[in-house]
Amino acid sequence: MAVLRGLARKYIPIRTSLWPAPLPSCEFLLKAGAVFLEQRLQNAWYGQHRWCALLSPLSWAYRGAASARRLLYSTPLVRPYTCATPVVIVGNITVGGAGKTPLVIWLAHCLRRQGYRPGIVTRGYGGQSTNWPRRVAPDSDPHQVGDESVLVARHCKGPVVAAGRRRAQAVDQLLFDDKCDVIVCDDGLQDYALARDVEIAVVDGVRRFGNGRLLPAGPLREPIDRLTRIDMIVTRGEALDNEYAMSYRASVANAVADDTAVRTLDELRGRRVHAVAGIGHPDCFFSLLRGFGIETIEHPFPDHYGFSRRDLAFTDGLPVIMTEKDAVKCRHFASADVWYIPIQAELSSAFEKTFIALLKSKINGQASS
Repeated sequence: MAVLRGLARKYIPIRTSLWPAPLPSCEFLLKAGAVFLEQRLQNAWYGQHRWCALLSPLSWAYRGAASARRLLYSTPLVRPYTCATPVVIVGNITVGGAGKTPLVIWLAHCLRRQGYRPGIVTRGYGGQSTNWPRRVAPDSDPHQVGDESVLVARHCKGPVVAAGRRRAQAVDQLLFDDKCDVIVCDDGLQDYALARDVEIAVVDGVRRFGNGRLLPAGPLREPIDRLTRIDMIVTRGEALDNEYAMSYRASVANAVADDTAVRTLDELRGRRVHAVAGIGHPDCFFSLLRGFGIETIEHPFPDHYGFSRRDLAFTDGLPVIMTEKDAVKCRHFASADVWYIPIQAELSSAFEKTFIALLKSKINGQASS
């Protein structure tokens, strides 16, 4: 217990005054262990830790199983679900966040500008619902439908359905109830049970592909050469050849408990804050804050972390700033000085032109077949 307590004290981003004589609860220790394990894995995958090679046999088995599943859906034995409406998949080949959700939101607005009626399918990861698929509204419970689903619904003026593992049923629901003429899937690049017309992969421009190994020896879900069969590659940060750069724009912070309370990020310049991020790459958020001249006390959490009041209970009077994805789970217990930063993805006109042309070619191809 003392060892676990020491690890949690070191790795869990909680003020040390929360560690008095009483031992922490089992739930708190589990959270501490999750943070510790995720940090160790991330450090190993994106570093040059030799012990990862010991997991190579498991990676080969993983690769074989993934390849077999993909090939199975290319045979007459198992047919993927196909619909007459074009399906756009936004995914990645690595574990963790690379910026898929901001891109999906951008695509939804782009499609609406072009006169389309897009419907959004999300995985609903982290949602505890037992009744999938689920319609998602801006005020839906993120504990039921997942934090990313609620975030998408807050920003997309259109129908959003959290699929769980039932993406085909979610697509059917959008086509039947909302008469959508384009489906955009947030994640699902490896879900070959759903046929797709356009594939867009998102790459982290800083971390790229880590040590280049497949799970569990590395962060890859599929081999890197999978990108050669992708229609478009979007890179968060500096893009390489044949990639499109995506950047984030941010200017204000909103109060988690009250969206109408707003302050500019310039007001926080030079100030010290607690920076909280439960996303796939927390350093991306911390770098964003530092770019505005904000001094950060960094508190990284695992992706899709289930926050509680205790996680934000700092006693030094400093403001707390978190991501919007985390904020949707904290509205009911956040204090007045807990803020989130809404971000907007920015992509070039060249990307928009290429994407719309590609989509139209798929639609025309379906019409002629």
